[in-house]
Order: sequence, then structure tokens, then C-alpha cells
Amino acid sequence: MAKTLILYSTTDGQALRICERIQEQLEQQDNQIEMHEISEFNAEDLGNFDKVLIGASIRYGKHNKWVHKFIRENKARLEAMPTAFFTVNAVARKEEKNTPDTNPYIIKFLRKVDWAPTLKGVFSGRIIYPKYGPFDRHIIRFIMWMTKGPTDLSGTFEFTKWDKVEEFAEDFNKL
Repeated sequence: MAKTLILYSTTDGQALRICERIQEQLEQQDNQIEMHEISEFNAEDLGNFDKVLIGASIRYGKHNKWVHKFIRENKARLEAMPTAFFTVNAVARKEEKNTPDTNPYIIKFLRKVDWAPTLKGVFSGRIIYPKYGPFDRHIIRFIMWMTKGPTDLSGTFEFTKWDKVEEFAEDFNKL
């Protein structure tokens, strides 16, 4: 039984929802899972795990600073075990930008932290206009308008392809 650590960084909850789905699937395969918000995890405990999965959303083109910090500070330990990283972003709703080789955010992030996880993934996120404050609501709407996405401020738009999430979990389980 593999002892697996799942760390997440989420802006509006979608990265957490994806991590929870992966956790459910891994637990069905007799994995022992611990899940933590990345900023609250004590990195000294990293050695207690056989493999690590990190999931992080972006907002306005950037991952949370805690994701950068954790990977930079623990890169050698991460490289010594099987790891997976996925990013969640609305740009991934487009077919031409929904893989680790075509998504600009994961490419830029992994280059910046100079890390090569064993498995990489990209998932499209979710837009929840009613949940956002006025600033975010209008900026996100403008971005969606520019990229030909949904702009109805009363709507919630789910882009995540859950079958792709489950396939990623299965690939991670095989590491």
C-alpha cells in the first residue's frame, strides 16, 4: 500500500474538488492518502510519503506563491520520488491548450521552478460569476469575452472533464 500525499492550492475550490476526486479514486485502489493545503503542510513530513501529487489553480495567469515556494524548497526530495503536478485554468477549456505540452501556464510554471514531475496534467476549471466580487467578476468576464468564453454574469460554467481527471488518477496510481 502506497502512502500518498496530495497537496493543493485553490482559488475558488476547483483544484480542491479535483484533488478530492483523485483521492476517492486512489483510496479505492488501497492507497493511504493524506491531503493538505500546500501552505499548511509541514515539509519536514515529506519523507513519510512514497509519492506526492500537487494540484494548483491559477488566477490571472499565476499559481499561488506557496506552490512556487514549496517546490523550490523541496525540489531535491520531490525529485527522489514519484511525483505528479497538475494545473487548473480556464484556458485549458480550449482543445489546443489542454495538455501539458500545449498549456502556457504549466509550461511557464515548470520552467520557472525548474522541476520535472513524473506525471503532468492540465484540467480546465470552472467559472462561478455569482461567487466573485465585483472586480474579479468583471475582469474574468472581460477575459472570457476576449477568449470567446461564457460571459453571463449570473452563470456558473463547469469546464472540467472529469473522465480526464480519473484517467490522470489512474496514471498516478501506477507510478
